[in-house]
Amino acid sequence: MKIITNLSIISTVILGTFITLLSSHLLLMWIGLEMSMLAIIPILMKKANPRSTEAATKYFLTQATASMIFLASITSNFITSGLWSFNNSSNQLCLNLAALALLMKLGLAPFHFWMPEVTQGVPLLSGLMILTWQKLAPLSILYHLAPMLSTPMLLSSGLLSVMIGGWGGLNQTQLRKILAYSSIAHMGWMIVIISYNPSIMLINLLIYILLTLTLFISFNLYSNYTISSLSHTWSKSPIMITSTLLVLLSLGGLPPLTGFMPKWLIIHELTMNNNTYMAMTMAILALLNLFFYLRLVYSSSLTLFPTSNNNKMKWQYNSSKHFPLLPPLIIFSTLTLPLTTLLITTN
Repeated sequence: MKIITNLSIISTVILGTFITLLSSHLLLMWIGLEMSMLAIIPILMKKANPRSTEAATKYFLTQATASMIFLASITSNFITSGLWSFNNSSNQLCLNLAALALLMKLGLAPFHFWMPEVTQGVPLLSGLMILTWQKLAPLSILYHLAPMLSTPMLLSSGLLSVMIGGWGGLNQTQLRKILAYSSIAHMGWMIVIISYNPSIMLINLLIYILLTLTLFISFNLYSNYTISSLSHTWSKSPIMITSTLLVLLSLGGLPPLTGFMPKWLIIHELTMNNNTYMAMTMAILALLNLFFYLRLVYSSSLTLFPTSNNNKMKWQYNSSKHFPLLPPLIIFSTLTLPLTTLLITTN
């Protein structure tokens, strides 16, 4: 019975996202968002404890509020225009309300406060779903609405998200909170570029999901939740921790790793659209994210934390968890930068 329950919950999450992705009717999009939101609540509470219950409650209240605002915007649009879709003649107030609701669902600033707390209170794989899969449906709606939305509003929210995502992660010791603030910053980069070139936003989203998936699986392999626990992984699997730290540097956007590709494309596109100051500001703020990634690298591989015994290398340690797809994920997360010229040519 448990297997049937899990399959029905996961299939509902997937079906809700695909309904939103494939629909042109706003009411169907809203139904898909609701299906995905309600079905993921049991996944967040898989390990029943007060912290996971609190995180699921915060997630439900925030997402329900955003869904209410989105439903109000599409019903107001239907009353004024008689259409269940947005177009260039739609009321700007309805469009702005829909954009605010989607920004809240994505956890972008100034509606970001729920994301670090929710991610911290749930298991690693549940947090992975929040930071990756649950972003697809709202971003697909923003993708279609971007030409009709106010560009200054998107740029302001994106720049503020990059700033908060960098500042918020500086004093964190919990890996899940660090990745949550990293998600806020990366979403900010996507929202900034979506008004100029939505195709680059899709490339950024794909690479972000790839890097985040690799990191969460790596942390889950040895049950790493804090910087301290990550530092002890070196004595269990040096090769594994080295690969994880390369992915962290890639997430920070250092060349010649894969994560440099979206930042390069976004800065180039902003410069070509005479928005040099925005590109320069975002490049400077990206250093904040790079700092706490480098802090993880330093504390995990460049220093040896004090141990209670003389056994520095646990050669006989074998993890009971196995992820066959992890090696190719690490390769794609670090070595695909040469494909950038191909992507530029096709765009």
